[in-house]
Amino acid sequence: MQRRTFTAASALALAATAALALPALAQPPAPPLKIVVGFPPGGSADLLARLLAEGLKNDFSSVIVENKPGAGGRIALGLVKRAPADGQTVVLLPSGPMVLFPHVYKKLDYDAVTDFTPISLLAHFQFSVVAGPAAGVKNVAEMLAKAKAAPGQATYGTPGQGTLPHFMGVLFGQRAGAELTHVPFQGGGPANTALLGGHIHYKFDVVTETAELHRAGKVRIIAVTGPQRDPQVPEVPTLKEQGVDMEATAWFAMYGPAGLKPELRDWLSAAVAKAVRTPALKAKLIEQGYDPVGSTPAELAAAQAADLKRWEGPIKATGIQLD
Repeated sequence: MQRRTFTAASALALAATAALALPALAQPPAPPLKIVVGFPPGGSADLLARLLAEGLKNDFSSVIVENKPGAGGRIALGLVKRAPADGQTVVLLPSGPMVLFPHVYKKLDYDAVTDFTPISLLAHFQFSVVAGPAAGVKNVAEMLAKAKAAPGQATYGTPGQGTLPHFMGVLFGQRAGAELTHVPFQGGGPANTALLGGHIHYKFDVVTETAELHRAGKVRIIAVTGPQRDPQVPEVPTLKEQGVDMEATAWFAMYGPAGLKPELRDWLSAAVAKAVRTPALKAKLIEQGYDPVGSTPAELAAAQAADLKRWEGPIKATGIQLD
């Protein structure tokens, strides 16, 4: 009996020792996971973050979304840049701050390549040209006719100065030969409020931001900027279909602070990619007009490098540089 008791106890001890020896990454790296979003609640970035948080809830003890709006996402980036490299704090953002801002701003308080760790490219998306009640137009031809008749008087809102929608408007004006006046806001939600109130004529933003308002007849999406029509608003033609030689898409991605250990970075990336590819979440993302990806860190780094190069010429051609 004593020998059998000793043997069982030894087995239990060995099992406990083996369990303690398992890699730390067999469990979530640190609860909770904080996803920082640089735009107000209710916008496309916030919506994507909350859908992703729901998809990640089984991999972490808890997942919270923290909105830090302002400066086109730079406030959120600054917060994550200064966060400990422990896998607890990440930022979810559109590609603009990582591929446009380095060309736009004379001085940035971050380096888009060296100050952050790529985790995963989440989804691709396109933009829309939206006419509000004050515009009184039904298509791009009518918009351009009015804009050319009164140069500079047609206003368009965006989620912020220097953002991708800002440059969508600039490039659109240049390609179409119309002078538009930019009005920046701290996110898509405030821009929608101004559009509905007749304080601005148009809005350039992610299709998701105004698809419901379009379907309700409160605003009119008159064009999308991608190579094909958007499934959220299939009746809306692209810019190219309406004679404007312009095409533009972008992406949402997740980054952590610089210095994340490779095994922790890869664990986070795998968890995010798994969530994005889960049928239920993937269906929700497609429904919101996103093309889900869920990439590796290396694939996100490559996409960022390619777009940094791709946008350099067009940004310089606009002549816009901000302090």
